[in-house]
Amino acid sequence: MALIVKEYHSQHGYIYVITDKDILGKKFEEGKLQLDLTKKFYSGEEVSKEELKKKIKQARHVHLTGKEAVAVGVEMDLVDPEKILYIQKIPHAEVMIDA
Repeated sequence: MALIVKEYHSQHGYIYVITDKDILGKKFEEGKLQLDLTKKFYSGEEVSKEELKKKIKQARHVHLTGKEAVAVGVEMDLVDPEKILYIQKIPHAEVMIDA
C-alpha cells in the first residue's frame, strides 16, 4: 500500500490530505462532482500505514481519497462507511476531529 500525505497547519491544528499513490495526478468526474488529484494540494510524501495512523491521531481535519486511504479512516473508526462519497468508484471522505 502506498499512501501520500500532505500536511498543512492552520490556527485550528493539523490538516492531513491523504491520497492513494496510484490515483495521484488523475482527475475523476461524475455529474457535478469532481476529484482533481492533479493539484499541488494532494502532493506530499509517501508514508507507511503505521506512520499515517500516528499523524492522523494529531490531526484536526483529515481529507482521505482512494480505497486504501479511506480504508484507514474506516479502520480507525473515523469514517462511517455509509457516508463515503464515490466519484467514478473512487472513495472520498473528510473528517473533522474534535479538539
